[in-house]
Amino acid sequence: MQKFRDKTTVLVVDDSPESLGMINMALDDAGIAVLIALNGQQAMNVLDQITPDIILLDAIMPVMDGFECAREIRKKLPLTPIIFMTGLSEVENIVKAFDAGGNDYILKPIRPEELLVRIRQHTSSARMLIEAQKALDSMRQHVFCINKKGRILWATPEAQVLLNQHQQETNESVDPADRFSRWLPNGQAGHDLALPLQQQDLVLTVQYFKQTEEDEHLLKIQSPNVEIDPAILEESLAITSREAEVLLWLAHGKTNRQIAEILQMSPRTVNKHLEQMYPKIGADNRTVAASVAIQTILGGRIGCPPG
Repeated sequence: MQKFRDKTTVLVVDDSPESLGMINMALDDAGIAVLIALNGQQAMNVLDQITPDIILLDAIMPVMDGFECAREIRKKLPLTPIIFMTGLSEVENIVKAFDAGGNDYILKPIRPEELLVRIRQHTSSARMLIEAQKALDSMRQHVFCINKKGRILWATPEAQVLLNQHQQETNESVDPADRFSRWLPNGQAGHDLALPLQQQDLVLTVQYFKQTEEDEHLLKIQSPNVEIDPAILEESLAITSREAEVLLWLAHGKTNRQIAEILQMSPRTVNKHLEQMYPKIGADNRTVAASVAIQTILGGRIGCPPG
């Protein structure tokens, strides 16, 4: 049996142990992650926590049947494919399933190979639709593309204006390509890059969007100050990455205990980072340290760091 190469998660909603066992075995053999719910209400509880790539839904179940469940799912997840699995072969039931929001309808007993083909087809179509929507969204944003060396390959006119402005305000000895290339791995891991615009007292936030070709990385600029990467403090003040995280939250007025909870360390460790950091940045207390941080991130107009 051919394995799925991508990471696919399927929610199976069925009250039949026999069906669940067979489907779980077939999907697991194909490398698919399986979530299980025994009725529609359990399925909705699962969907409050996790969004699967596709949902396999029995029609007749206790508590909440598949038809009602599908209607509720569509309110929450308009694009997630739903495949009904049922022994009901009457035309009115098939029509009812599609009217409730189903994308497909498979009669029991389920044939594993047919089920896998349907899953592959619907997940592929859904992902194409989502990517198309992202592409449309990106047209309304400040977007540019770089290679792994940090060189800008192209940019929308709006993005180019901001990049040019940042470059004009940056020390000429600093190569922006070098900064982008060093940040790129962190960007792919979900960490944003802050670019200051001193004339407007703003910080532009560069976010990693997607890889389009082998050596083409699409980035987008959020303005102003959506998030601040602690790396801007680390680089500017010559402190460690952990000290930068502590300092950034300190600048947001957090207490040592709050910082400890956010960064998952003890208050004693937070205090140790502060004591080691103060001489590095020329501060002798938390008020001065916060002031230094705010001035480094341009006039105190900073957004909330990622939680």
